[in-house]
Amino acid sequence: MVSKSMDQIVVPLLALPRSVKRTIALVVDASICILTVWLAFFLRLGEFVPLEGNALWAAIAAVALSLPIFVVTGLYRAIFRYSGWPALQAVARAVGIYGILYAALFTIVSLPNVPRTVGIIQPMLLLFFVGGSRALARFWLGGQYQSILKQAKRPRVLIYGASHVGQELSVALTNSPEMRVVGFLDDDQILHRRLLNGLPVYNPDKLEELVEELDIAHVLLAVPNLPRARRNQIISRLLGRQVAVRTLPSFSDLAQGRVTISDLQELDIDDLLGREPIAPDPVLLAKNVTDKIVLVTGAGGSIGSELCRQVMAAGPSKLLLVELSEFALFNIHQELEERPSKSNIEIIPLLASVADPVRMRQIMKTWCPQTVFHAAAYKHVPLVEHNPAEGIRNNVFGTICVAELAREFGVVDFVLISTDKAVRPTNIMGASKRLAEMVLQAFADQCVSTTFAMVRFGNVLGSSGSVVPKFRQQIREGGPITLTHPEITRYFMTVPEAAQLVIQAGAMSSGGDVFVLDMGEPVRIMDLARKLIELSGLTVRDANNPDGDIEIEISGLRPGEKLYEELLIGDNARKTSHPRIMKAHEHFLSWQDLRKKLDELDGLVRENNVTGIRDLVAELVSGYTSDGRIVDWIHLEQASDG
Repeated sequence: MVSKSMDQIVVPLLALPRSVKRTIALVVDASICILTVWLAFFLRLGEFVPLEGNALWAAIAAVALSLPIFVVTGLYRAIFRYSGWPALQAVARAVGIYGILYAALFTIVSLPNVPRTVGIIQPMLLLFFVGGSRALARFWLGGQYQSILKQAKRPRVLIYGASHVGQELSVALTNSPEMRVVGFLDDDQILHRRLLNGLPVYNPDKLEELVEELDIAHVLLAVPNLPRARRNQIISRLLGRQVAVRTLPSFSDLAQGRVTISDLQELDIDDLLGREPIAPDPVLLAKNVTDKIVLVTGAGGSIGSELCRQVMAAGPSKLLLVELSEFALFNIHQELEERPSKSNIEIIPLLASVADPVRMRQIMKTWCPQTVFHAAAYKHVPLVEHNPAEGIRNNVFGTICVAELAREFGVVDFVLISTDKAVRPTNIMGASKRLAEMVLQAFADQCVSTTFAMVRFGNVLGSSGSVVPKFRQQIREGGPITLTHPEITRYFMTVPEAAQLVIQAGAMSSGGDVFVLDMGEPVRIMDLARKLIELSGLTVRDANNPDGDIEIEISGLRPGEKLYEELLIGDNARKTSHPRIMKAHEHFLSWQDLRKKLDELDGLVRENNVTGIRDLVAELVSGYTSDGRIVDWIHLEQASDG
């Protein structure tokens, strides 16, 4: 309201003709001259005297001397709302000339009843008042009052971490239109109640009080060097405080220069996962990649694109990007071409479907890859459930096509990206991935020239279709967050960690191995949703808090969706040299027996015989239910054990 009323005054003033504005300035300066003479008498005599007699002549002389000097020196040519230091210098010069003449007249020559000191005091007052009027005009007419009002309205933030990183961040945010730093939080008791960059350092234990007293909207984590476990402790302390939490990337990401506003980001998905990542083994990363021709199918997908990044870092001689989506292929190709680490690595983008044997044969024959990472797959459970024939065609027969050609053209290492949904699947997507595993197990049983391996893991945080990006988008839109079941639980891993472990697992394979990645503890999706809401500075709206910000809606389990996922069919997992990679040897059919069933399945897929597809898949894949019902295998087993 204040800003609007000020605008109603300022805008008409700015629209006045130039001559009118100059007349107003002359009148204002003349009034200032009279005012400063009156104040000079007061400062000299200690009382206000009427401007009459020689006192009046002192005021008239001030106006008569000053205005011509101001005009001649160009004081009225400046545009007040844009005036700055040069304009103030011009005022000082003009008043200086005036002051010499005025002092000569009333201090050196003098008039009766006019103290000589008035000739010195009045020019000093005039300098202060005229300069102040120009500064006020610039502040008012130039809209700087709006800037101050906006600054007062900016969300208030605290920076967690009073180290040099936090101090640099506070400096970077000094003139930010987005937020206003009002202090630091730090665990170091020595810093409490001290000032850094003019801002107080507070005890994190008093965060709840500070949020209310200072009206805090955000907490910025400026602790990029802390171990993951300690960061998780800090994040846990911030939960439920109704403040949005943002963070800085790691020191390695900040090493290029000073901390800037653009470095601020939403919490790392690693922070939500809550476990310490393990550094990859460089020997395993390099074994099947360095100085080799590497082919990645599904190169534009979430896992495929990250595999390409990790492969690039290991230095292949050539990297072949096979992708069906032109847009996805363009994006990953452009990204890799612009990477500083590209050096002499040749990157070849190849539009192709893995289920097209003619096109894939051309690629294999032309480029002769030595290592293949097969990540191409339809992976979204509801979509594949509605399109079972296409899911089988791509996930099963696409795998057969690429694997047979890999064997034919002498690929040394072939790694299939599988999923935990392949274990006792209740959906076509999971069943198709288990069939793809069985194909490679059968191939490995009869082939010695190509090493076939499968790597099975759960959900990856931040991938396309993952719950975290979806939940964040729903929070930005004001909710609600949609959840299929309050008890649904999943294993999670970050995309970079999953890709690194896939490459390392493939390097350990001796053929036919089903590698299972250690996904840590399962995560209850309801807890994850609540954490995201609270770390956005909002509250959950439910029966206990009907005035909350974001509601969590339960939509019901989708076709083929399980409450819990598993990573192993049996209990025969064995440890490997890597602490997060296990190896399982699971039952499979010989290629001769499997081939007959796959030929029959191929005919059903061509006919789009959904019922026949489900029945035959149920015959081949252990645990799959062909009627599409949701079976919670873990609970059934626990009930039978009881």
